[in-house]
Amino acid sequence: MKETCTVCMHRCRPKPGQFGRCGARKNVNGMIVCENYGRITALALDPIEKKPLSMFYPGSVILSVGSFGCNLNCPFCQNYDISMENADEAETVFLAPEKLALKASELRARGNIGVAYTYNEPLTGYEYVRDAAKIVKQYGMKNVLVTNGAFSEAVEESLLPYIDAMNVDLKGIREEYYRKLGGDLGTVQNFIKKAADRCHVELAALIVPGENDTREEMKEMAAWVASVNPEIPLHVNRFFPRWKMADKKATEAEQVYRLAETARAYLKYVFVGNC
Repeated sequence: MKETCTVCMHRCRPKPGQFGRCGARKNVNGMIVCENYGRITALALDPIEKKPLSMFYPGSVILSVGSFGCNLNCPFCQNYDISMENADEAETVFLAPEKLALKASELRARGNIGVAYTYNEPLTGYEYVRDAAKIVKQYGMKNVLVTNGAFSEAVEESLLPYIDAMNVDLKGIREEYYRKLGGDLGTVQNFIKKAADRCHVELAALIVPGENDTREEMKEMAAWVASVNPEIPLHVNRFFPRWKMADKKATEAEQVYRLAETARAYLKYVFVGNC
């Protein structure tokens, strides 16, 4: 019996015992189950700017947690060793939502402001994010989501009451580029628009040579972001060789700075990263 997963735009229908394309959700006896719930691959106290968030409690640190799985297939992924693994491959430890929230609270003495759900694509296991975020809020702390935004409206709605800030990775502004990465531009745009009405949002755009690095594309991207809200911060980031693009040259720093300057004609806050 096949069951349809409705978490993202792929709407996978895995056979019993099989995973969807995210590697985190599985058909178990005809039901789609979140196999990465509480299964942690990474846990660290990071600067908030690393998310990247530049205008949300700058100078603070936040407990950052990740699992495994992702619903896109970006060949330049920096965390491919966890994002591209499934439950049968990943090395994990179990951390219940209550334990994560307690850990975050105990780290207040070191300046911790809350929990960031990051490293892999956290919304492949959105149930864990939701359950942990509720408890973190009860402790009076902040929840930060770092996501590609390629998820359904129902998933987003279930989380927004508990999320204080998010960084959404806006891969590009052309539908054909999103298709190459296994995504859907419209889904991400809708996700961003809804989030921008409900919490603090910053966007990150990785500039990959020969893929999304033209001035025309940056004009389109910045103009679209400005149509949502010209005060949404945009991080224009430099690509470095990684995973399936290990043989590609890093983006020229000068090009990143030029594209950031292009974006500033439309947006109030533009930041350059990795240069």
